[in-house]
Amino acid sequence: LSFRSGLTHELHKKDVEQVYLRCSEGSIEWMYPTGALIVNLRPNTSPASFKHLTVCIKPFKDSAGANIYLEKTGELKLLVRDGDRSPRKVYCFGYDQGGLFVEATPQQDISRKITGFQYELMSKGIASDLHTVSAPCRPCSDTEVLLAVCTSDFVIRGSIQDVTNEEEEQESIIHVGVNRLYRQKSKVFQLTGESGNWRGQIKTLLECGVRPGDGDFLFTGRMHFGEARLGCAPRFRDFQRMYKEAKDKGLNPCEIGPD
Repeated sequence: LSFRSGLTHELHKKDVEQVYLRCSEGSIEWMYPTGALIVNLRPNTSPASFKHLTVCIKPFKDSAGANIYLEKTGELKLLVRDGDRSPRKVYCFGYDQGGLFVEATPQQDISRKITGFQYELMSKGIASDLHTVSAPCRPCSDTEVLLAVCTSDFVIRGSIQDVTNEEEEQESIIHVGVNRLYRQKSKVFQLTGESGNWRGQIKTLLECGVRPGDGDFLFTGRMHFGEARLGCAPRFRDFQRMYKEAKDKGLNPCEIGPD
């Protein structure tokens, strides 16, 4: 959703506009912000499920010209301050904690300003998976791996071709060569070149210290703001063992065919 309120002038300085968004994910781009926006997220789901939803917003890299608040019953809580350049930071809150109030800040010039952010609504369970505070780099248990195979947005067998570390964003990009594609929600992994090899990129935290290495892994994870985020990633031989043990006991939560 893109719109403009015009260059800063007295007539619109106190205008407040209501915006209603029905999609579960998308983006807002506000050019020459003046006055304020009240952003109402109204997903096409039952109101009874609202308490189980988490809202996440990710400001554009060069977003400027407004403060973003969480608003409930007239009380404002600052989420993103105008000019905050925290790289790639994501802000999440419960749907029932309030809505978004975006207020333009006074400008001393008429230079072009754009306030913008992406947003996503997701279940609280998925949000906690993506934003684990404690031990975000710990290995998954056998049970967690088997469940991840059933519920992840992507599941692939592949090898680490290279790792690019982004110090400023505190993230690592894992360049993956795909040997078998079990599932993907969006086309992150694609055929490349004349050789017809499948390749793609997965992001994870820099602190996890991922390095290129030999052997195959089972990569699982979720899509978040259009990017593949790493979940459980055991060595493939370990996954084969745990899958066979669970299958022999009739405890595997879903079939995948790991061979």
